[in-house]
Amino acid sequence: MGNDYTGIAITFIFTAVFTGIMVFLASVLGPKKRSAAKDIPYETGKDPFSLPSKLRIPVHFYVIAMIFIIFDVELAFLFPWAVLFRELGWIGLVEIFLFVFFILLAYAYAWKNKTLDSI
Repeated sequence: MGNDYTGIAITFIFTAVFTGIMVFLASVLGPKKRSAAKDIPYETGKDPFSLPSKLRIPVHFYVIAMIFIIFDVELAFLFPWAVLFRELGWIGLVEIFLFVFFILLAYAYAWKNKTLDSI
C-alpha cells in the first residue's frame, strides 16, 4: 500500500482544488456592483487617512490580544499531550506541569499588573 502520507497528500490536493474552484466561482458569479461603503477598508466606517492624528489605540488592547494568543497556543499544546498521555509516562506529566506552571506564572504577572482589568 502507499506510504503514511498518502491520505494527507490527497486531503491537501482536494482542499487546494476545492478552494480554487470556490474562489473562481465567487469571482465569476459574484455581484460586481461597487459602492463607497464597500470600499471602506475598516469596519469602523472611517477612512483611515481621515482619522485624527492624535487618535491612539491604547496598548491595553494589544496586551490582551497577546495574552489571548498565549492561551490559545497553550491549548494547541495540551490537546496532543492529552492524546499521548499514557505513552509519555511520568516525564510527560512533569513536562506538562512545568509548561502549565510557566503559563500560570505569566497569567499571575498580568493579573498583578492589572493588565486584565477593564479600561
